[in-house]
Amino acid sequence: MYSPVIDDWDDAYANMAHVPGSDALPGLWSEAAAAFRARARVERLETGSHPREVCDLVLPEDPPRGLAVFVHGGYWMRTEPAMWTHLAEGAAARGWAVALPGYVLAPEARLTAIAEQVARGIAVAAARVGGPIRLAGHSAGGHLVTRLVCTDSPLDLGVAERVEHVLSISGLHDLRPLMQTEMNATLHLDEAEASAESPALLRPMEGTRLTAWVGGGERPEFLRQTRLIDAIWPGLLALTRAVVDGDHHHFSVIEGLTEAESAITEAFVGDVAV
Repeated sequence: MYSPVIDDWDDAYANMAHVPGSDALPGLWSEAAAAFRARARVERLETGSHPREVCDLVLPEDPPRGLAVFVHGGYWMRTEPAMWTHLAEGAAARGWAVALPGYVLAPEARLTAIAEQVARGIAVAAARVGGPIRLAGHSAGGHLVTRLVCTDSPLDLGVAERVEHVLSISGLHDLRPLMQTEMNATLHLDEAEASAESPALLRPMEGTRLTAWVGGGERPEFLRQTRLIDAIWPGLLALTRAVVDGDHHHFSVIEGLTEAESAITEAFVGDVAV
């Protein structure tokens, strides 16, 4: 039997439309982030000349075990690091410094430039915190962290060599379908950029370790994007695994990052990642 053809790409990527009560989520995320910042050690680092080129750095109580990076989603068009500070709590409780780099949003910046900005943000944080680096990102952030371990990565070589593991949560690994969505009026993706910025079409750096994590209750397109990278990169000498996490939807799947002992935090900063 043939797989069904996707003929409504807007619906395929419409996460909030398929999660009851999703209108309230941005406010809840902001409240949780502010509450965590009130009790955490957080530094704001400038990483470029634009007001959005900043990186929030959450520091643990003791000297850090290394640098864990979380890159936010929002289809490269929405949100900012300050909305997601609470997702650093689990990794920080396990002794990691956590960087949340920001970037200029589309349409002001194209995706190629956004990846470069995130790379600069990570470099600034990596100069501040030594040791190994773990990368994680959600949705568009999953795309960005996966993109940064491709052979033509904008990451500085010295920083890239410190990356032990990448956790792409509900990541977008082939951008070409997005050209068929209404959001492309903002993203301005064309065939050349979509292909050049799609990790599934690129070669990973030698020694890359990747976990592609997705909620079992997500839109089928996100399950497909997860299976895609897990199918392609092992043929290019990357170590990969795909994890389907229960019946979580696109937004509940990241909630476990607030907990030190959750399975997703273990995948982020635990021994399982190496």
